[in-house]
Amino acid sequence: MEYQDVEIPDIGPNQVLIRVEGTSVNFADIKSRYGKKGGKLPFIPGIDAAGVVERVGDNVTKIRPGQRVIAFPSGGSYAEYVAANENLTFVIPDSLDVRTAAACPIVSFTSHRLLAHVARLEPGETVVIHAAAGGVGTTAIQIAKLMGAGKVIGTVGSVNKKEAALEAGADHVVSYEEEDFAARINEWTGGRGANVILDSIAGSVSERSLDCLAPYGRLAHFGNSSGQVGHIQTKDLHSSCRSVLGFSLGTTRKERPHVLQETAEKVFHYLSSGQLTIKIGREFALAEAAEAHDWVEGRHSTGKVLLMV
Repeated sequence: MEYQDVEIPDIGPNQVLIRVEGTSVNFADIKSRYGKKGGKLPFIPGIDAAGVVERVGDNVTKIRPGQRVIAFPSGGSYAEYVAANENLTFVIPDSLDVRTAAACPIVSFTSHRLLAHVARLEPGETVVIHAAAGGVGTTAIQIAKLMGAGKVIGTVGSVNKKEAALEAGADHVVSYEEEDFAARINEWTGGRGANVILDSIAGSVSERSLDCLAPYGRLAHFGNSSGQVGHIQTKDLHSSCRSVLGFSLGTTRKERPHVLQETAEKVFHYLSSGQLTIKIGREFALAEAAEAHDWVEGRHSTGKVLLMV
């Protein structure tokens, strides 16, 4: 990646121009840099941003210049100015500080959609969250608790990440690289298994998750950070009434953006009331985006990594 001067983007009639104050580094950005998500070079990475509205298109009715917003821009977010569609731009409460705003969009929207609408978490249920020390992981732990989960169990790659998941509120944490996580989860649940499992890893972790998924349990798959393919057998589903569900926030932004307004309202309430905090692991300047990617790829990160403008 190179830090260069480019033109301020033009906006269409249904778009807003935002002066960016901060953006976050997501695993999808790294996949894009490697060409694993398609697209043409050159391009600007990044999928979420926080900032101040500078200008609005002629058809925009709900957003005004000067408002503080988070957004999912149409042309990347690692920039000083971005263009975003009105329906993917959300006015944030005055009480939300800029770093929390920059850190929250992907992790909080993803976590809430997964738990409330995909896995349909019910009060008292046990939730397992893979990659629990990451941005989505530490956020999902808190939201699961806020939604009434009876027990939240996290899994992490290395043991030195356990503390981050415990600090976020996990009741138990296990390393999936060093232990049989399914056996430990079954032990902690008295042999019943988990009602909900959030999986962004794929591969063997997805496969082994079926060994600790309770009857009527829901395995929600939303990423493949391992780069591996997991294989699920139909015999493991119908008689146990278990489900394997897929989710992509990117697809939702494209196909059903209207549903995210409700998600924003829920998330902003949690954040502004102090019930939800976004763990920020490290901050870089925008010009240091390459170093930020190296940090994340080296598996050093816990919580969110930010690029501040």
